[in-house]
Amino acid sequence: MKYIYIYMWLRQHKRVLALPWKQNIKRSEKSNTIDVLVSGVLGNEISSEQWSQHFTESVEPFTAEERREWLSTMSDVALSSDAFFPFKDNIDCANQFGVKYIVSPGGSTRDDEIIEACDEYDMVLIHSGLRLFHH
Repeated sequence: MKYIYIYMWLRQHKRVLALPWKQNIKRSEKSNTIDVLVSGVLGNEISSEQWSQHFTESVEPFTAEERREWLSTMSDVALSSDAFFPFKDNIDCANQFGVKYIVSPGGSTRDDEIIEACDEYDMVLIHSGLRLFHH
């Protein structure tokens, strides 16, 4: 779950929002290229040549320091789930990424631990009672 927070927040970085796209690049290609930019896999999963074909000018991927600096600005993030949070570590992880508001259906046998963790981090937790995920 923590990678979702990272990728979604990094996608809001001013460098991502101002990428110099070539014309006729499909939305799905843009999305995949942005994932490469924010994830740090350039050179491993995609070659530099393939990467540069999407842009009108040179674009450097984020450095580890740029990634850390931008992620430290996350605050007042809202998180929702279509199923319950089964373990406290989900809340611990959410806290690391600035989550302050959580909505989940509740219903876990460990709801008391989740409530305690949210209280510990001064998070607002709402149990909606509506579960959208079914097996």
